[in-house]
Amino acid sequence: MLKALNDLLERALGGTGETPAVDREHALRVATAVLLIEVARADYAEDLSEDRATFALFKQFFELSDGEAALLIDEARRQADHAISLQTFTRTLHEQLTVPEKHRVVEMLWKVALADERLDKYEDYVVRKVADLLYISHADLIRIRNRVRGE
Repeated sequence: MLKALNDLLERALGGTGETPAVDREHALRVATAVLLIEVARADYAEDLSEDRATFALFKQFFELSDGEAALLIDEARRQADHAISLQTFTRTLHEQLTVPEKHRVVEMLWKVALADERLDKYEDYVVRKVADLLYISHADLIRIRNRVRGE
């Protein structure tokens, strides 16, 4: 399963330049959804507000229908269940997204982490780790978190 994911992501990165844009977009969507799911799972507590936030943010960010978002999130959950590290997913995002898009992903992670109106230390750790792997500065990370808290 992990090999299949790595193959998909490698194809999406387009080493040959022949990969369709659809594969690239799919890889970006799955990678983003996995990260959102990992933040929601980080505190080991099932919380509907975090699940709803994950779905709504993902759907809005990629402009998806309910059905499309649900299918992609289901796929991402399966991949998250078998993931060994976040690096495969963050590498895809780091290489393919602009800095403002990376900031938007980090913003979504904070929104999921704070959806239940409390920030668990494990959720905080995952968001910080992802931001670090996306090469987001600590100052930007804190600025984004404070903006999300203020909303």
